[in-house]
Amino acid sequence: MKIGELAKATGTQAETIRYYEREGLIPLTSRSEGNYRVYDKSHIQRLAFIRHCRCLDMTLDEIRILLRYKDAPGENCQEVDQVVDDHIEHVASRIRELKALEKDLRALRAQCATGLGAQGCGVLDGLERSAREHDHAAKGAPQHHLGGAHRGIASQGAPKAARASRGAPERRGNA
Repeated sequence: MKIGELAKATGTQAETIRYYEREGLIPLTSRSEGNYRVYDKSHIQRLAFIRHCRCLDMTLDEIRILLRYKDAPGENCQEVDQVVDDHIEHVASRIRELKALEKDLRALRAQCATGLGAQGCGVLDGLERSAREHDHAAKGAPQHHLGGAHRGIASQGAPKAARASRGAPERRGNA
């Protein structure tokens, strides 16, 4: 099958498939006489595995490790267990951060009485006050916005398709 057929069969954009190939997550395929990539059922299965890992918010580096062991079933899976244990801790940490964020937002919302003009809005005043107190430009300032990548794995310098394969657009309806 061609890349368009693989994309349709898996609900994955063709550019994301090409990106996964460049990243070594999907093995390079043979080419047809017309120079089209030729995929088979094993590619559908591997892509399904990758996409499910992405649904679990795993990074490409984590998935790469898991695939290495999947491709070598006789190996000891201790590192697989460690990847999952580390990921569980990351998820637990994000949950704690999200709960703190929810608490902060609820406190901010409680500062405003509905129906007042924007000039006296407690939410806007609270945000303005916090913005003056918090130096977002300071070197080493904590980044409180939660991202999908973790364990020191950054998306800087990644092509647009790569960022999309890790972020919200890819995962909203096509994960």
